[in-house]
Amino acid sequence: MSREPPQSTDEQPSEPRRDGAGFHTAFRPNFELREVRRGQRPGSRYVRVMKVNPKGFRPVAPGVLEATPEAHAPRGNVGRRMAAVRRVLVGQPLATAAQAHERLTKVKALAVFSSDALSSVAYATEEILLVLVVAGTGVLSGVLPISLAIVFLLAVVMISYRQTIHAYPNGGGSYIVAKDNLGIVPGLVAGGALMIDYVLTVAVSISSGVAAITSAAQSLHPYALELALAALLFMVVVNLRGVRESGTIFAAPTYVFIASVMLLIIVGVVRVVLGGLSGHNLLSSAPPEQVVHATQSIGIFLVLRAFASGCTAMTGVEAISNGVPAFKPPESDNAAKTLTTMAITLGIMFLGIGVLSHHFGLVPNNNETILSQLGHRVFIGGALYYILQASTFLILVLAANTSFADFPRLSSIMARDNFLPHQFTFRGDRLAFTNGIIVLAMLAAVLLVVFNASTDRLIPLYAVGVFVAFTLSQSGMVRHWWRLRGHNWRRSMTINTTGAILSGIVAIIIAATKFLLGAWVVVLLVPCLVGLFYGIYCHYRGVAEQLQVPEIPKPLPEQRIGTVIVPIAGINRAVIRTLAYARALSEDVTAVHVTDDLSGAEALRGEWERWNNGVPLLILETPYRSFLSPFLTYIDALDARSPGSLVTVVLPEAVSAHWWQNLLHNQTALRLKLALLSRPNTVVTDVPYHLR
Repeated sequence: MSREPPQSTDEQPSEPRRDGAGFHTAFRPNFELREVRRGQRPGSRYVRVMKVNPKGFRPVAPGVLEATPEAHAPRGNVGRRMAAVRRVLVGQPLATAAQAHERLTKVKALAVFSSDALSSVAYATEEILLVLVVAGTGVLSGVLPISLAIVFLLAVVMISYRQTIHAYPNGGGSYIVAKDNLGIVPGLVAGGALMIDYVLTVAVSISSGVAAITSAAQSLHPYALELALAALLFMVVVNLRGVRESGTIFAAPTYVFIASVMLLIIVGVVRVVLGGLSGHNLLSSAPPEQVVHATQSIGIFLVLRAFASGCTAMTGVEAISNGVPAFKPPESDNAAKTLTTMAITLGIMFLGIGVLSHHFGLVPNNNETILSQLGHRVFIGGALYYILQASTFLILVLAANTSFADFPRLSSIMARDNFLPHQFTFRGDRLAFTNGIIVLAMLAAVLLVVFNASTDRLIPLYAVGVFVAFTLSQSGMVRHWWRLRGHNWRRSMTINTTGAILSGIVAIIIAATKFLLGAWVVVLLVPCLVGLFYGIYCHYRGVAEQLQVPEIPKPLPEQRIGTVIVPIAGINRAVIRTLAYARALSEDVTAVHVTDDLSGAEALRGEWERWNNGVPLLILETPYRSFLSPFLTYIDALDARSPGSLVTVVLPEAVSAHWWQNLLHNQTALRLKLALLSRPNTVVTDVPYHLR
């Protein structure tokens, strides 16, 4: 506490109050409570200064207050009930400082970032067989060389992305690498291609998971779409809870799936070698149970199409390089080790399923997946089979989590660069990019509904975008090494050059072989998205140029309040309070009454004149019963009379005690605020009067 003589200053205490002791109290902007007290001598005064902490805040620095959880508490019954539901579904809010504790270990990161790639073994082999079977069951043995080629490509891409992880420890997704090294347009192409692929990943993964369940319980087949949408909703809720918690939830199903498939391969190989299943030679093929006659001759185009379909096994490989900042330190080393573990595990499972499918002569059909057929033959329909199918369903549904982890992160990065709306940079209560998660779910839901949750109909759109992103990313890394020429740059550049060439070839193959089957949609969407990104960027750049201040003027420019307009419907307490506020702003205040009842308006004028409040009343008659247009026309007339001057519209608004009661009113003030929002040189002020 200190004493000081009262000084004349422009900084007057806000809302002074005189209490019974005969002194004024006020809160000041620097969080002090000052009391102007009377002295012992007549006419003398002194100021008592006390430091105060406003309720709901705590001081952290001079002039800086930090909001406490109490300040974030919702107000009103509806807000509190919604907050309680959100806490149950999403969890308690996390402070920004807790972000460092939300990092992932390698074990959890494998579940979060690799579930897409690992789960693809459930349908990638089947997609190869679906293409080959049109040439007859005699050519299904082609699944072996095609699987080997895909595993080789996987190894090259994995080694290439290890280079990217170490070169970009803050996250080296295709968008960042391509934009930094190749330019804005290649970066936007990579970003657009990845976003399309992430949406397709969610739709394909969930529809494949539902197919696994309907294969085991075929009575559920008519409800495939409903199951898919329910699974999508579950994914949204889990991801809104935060990255670390989603990793904890997804870790168990991911590792159960890996163990089930590995056990399937081991048991299958052992039983074949011991002669229990279809002979001792693992590479021999048993006669197919169902003979399919050729409807198309085998050719290079058909083989390339089968290869392109099998390359869906590589979607999601890039996710780890894009999410390096989510790992615990050392981020790059942990991400590289996780990528290697994922690639080795994926290669073993994919090749094992391909070999066993060939050995048993499995033929794809609409009622049962290849993995389900394989489980029946190896596990003979026992408990292990149902564990395999249940874990397959879970991993396929949870595989969408790769997209839920990377789509919001990519969107936030592009929004930070002004290529997407800035709302995508917002982190929710649990430090997740809430808006990105919700937008991804909405787009995936549209795909599921349009394609009726059918994997076969969605697959042709798949993998085009991801290999375009692979190619641009690896090409960007080639330019990166050529530009820096650091330690072992030639070896690194050779690795990324190989990855870029192979990825580019595969991208061309996929686009060419699947173009008429649906890939044309992706090929068309990518340039449309690039145009959208540029349009958003131009808007933000234009706004920044108009708002830019070359040098902050001192003092600030004086802006006088000109004409103040108060629209009224009659004389009531809300209007009286609003007129008093308007008179405090300016001496030039006019009340405006828009009506289609001239006799009623004249009665209002008589009452207004008897009141004699000093504010002129203007009546605007509207023969066509429209309020908004005549009022806006009057504002235009004021602007024409004094171009460039500010017009302030002060709105009286009665606020009901309950939200549903507002539905009983005509919302004229809301419509007027929306109409005036885009009008230049117009300031809109709302003076609420809260009803009991």
